[in-house]
Amino acid sequence: MEKTQEQARQEILDLVADYCRTYHINNKKKYEPGDRIPYASRVYDEAEMVNLVDSALEFWLTSGRYTDEFEEKLAEYLDVRYCALVNSGSSANLVAFMTLTSPLLKERQVKPGDEIITVAAGFPTTVTPAIQYGAVPVFVDVTIPQYNIDVTKLEEAYSEKTKAVMIAHTLGNPFDLKAVKDFCDRHNLWLIEDNCDALGSRYTIDGVKKFTGTVGDIGTSSFYPPHHMTMGEGGAVYTDNPLLNKIIRSFRDWGRDCVCPSGRDNLCGHRFDRQYGELPLGYDHKYVYSHFGYNLKATDLQASIGCAQLDKFPGFVERRRHNFDRLKAALADTTDKLILPEPCENSRPSWFGFLITCKEGVDRNAVVQYVEKKGVQTRMLFAGNLTKHPCFDQMRAEKRGYRVVGELTNTDRIMQDTFWVGVYPGMSDEMIDYMAATIREAINQ
Repeated sequence: MEKTQEQARQEILDLVADYCRTYHINNKKKYEPGDRIPYASRVYDEAEMVNLVDSALEFWLTSGRYTDEFEEKLAEYLDVRYCALVNSGSSANLVAFMTLTSPLLKERQVKPGDEIITVAAGFPTTVTPAIQYGAVPVFVDVTIPQYNIDVTKLEEAYSEKTKAVMIAHTLGNPFDLKAVKDFCDRHNLWLIEDNCDALGSRYTIDGVKKFTGTVGDIGTSSFYPPHHMTMGEGGAVYTDNPLLNKIIRSFRDWGRDCVCPSGRDNLCGHRFDRQYGELPLGYDHKYVYSHFGYNLKATDLQASIGCAQLDKFPGFVERRRHNFDRLKAALADTTDKLILPEPCENSRPSWFGFLITCKEGVDRNAVVQYVEKKGVQTRMLFAGNLTKHPCFDQMRAEKRGYRVVGELTNTDRIMQDTFWVGVYPGMSDEMIDYMAATIREAINQ
């Protein structure tokens, strides 16, 4: 008897699940001391691979049912009203910032020349959209050992041109959200939380426990393979504000005014009977553009993986916390030579990594090279001091395009003395213990 399409599909998916268990999961080499320990890696099983093939068999390819499911599930997890899936965390930051430039925001619209308060000790794509648009980043120093914005400098950073604060929660450690939010409320500023390295972190503000990314006006996430969860490439932008959500989706979807999803037409029933701008009455609403936008949608293939990852995500967060706590306990006797990370007050981080700053007399480069040779992968705190990089050469020489508040003393120290190692959920206790032992050897050599 000939198989139905559904029977054939199920047979394929069952084979995929068996393939994944046999060749990806059960065939995985057991860790032995001295094996390479990456700072991050994908953690998955047959659920992700089955979803991916299931989406491929539909061959819809662009955003579709898995995208809808993912947006709904992530919004539910974060307890926000709206979530928009995009193709990367960098695109998420681009969409989030550009949303603030919409004329729909009237007097609160960010315009070229307006200032955005941020930090230089971070990843460039938190700042890039503002620079490319013509806004002026205002760089504030950070604190050690929290590695987040020094909130005592906020008032000094403020000017009549300030329109927004856009900063990241560093490696899962929330910045002082109460102080920053109070500052933004006091001056009627937008707050964008770059949550790309902190998905699952919590912060208690005014007695209420909230996820990072949901306290400000807009939050962003990244699903690049090293991050808290993955869909290969991917990101998300989320908000509780319906107007901001409308603008977010417009910038993501070519800048169009229409909200119909791909493959569907005329949901509002007014596709051909309205007048926009100086267009003729009845011009097709699907081709009316309210913003100078982009196409930053993710594919349903990516979203299908994300749906399976979200089901595992709470367990990922708990394992990250376990690994961080174990590593910190194992290095507790090194504080004469190392500064170990501390969580922000009133927070419960979903740690992305374990930051270490070498004290005077300890050579960061020598330590890093030692542990790397022993198989432990390390990373710098991204740019260190972004304003020192070649991308700033022209602006630095011409003394334009950005502003620095005071001295970036801790930022420069991080650039010289700080590195980090991973705590991703695929790490075993044996791997954590080996990393601790290797770091101890490195500082005592």
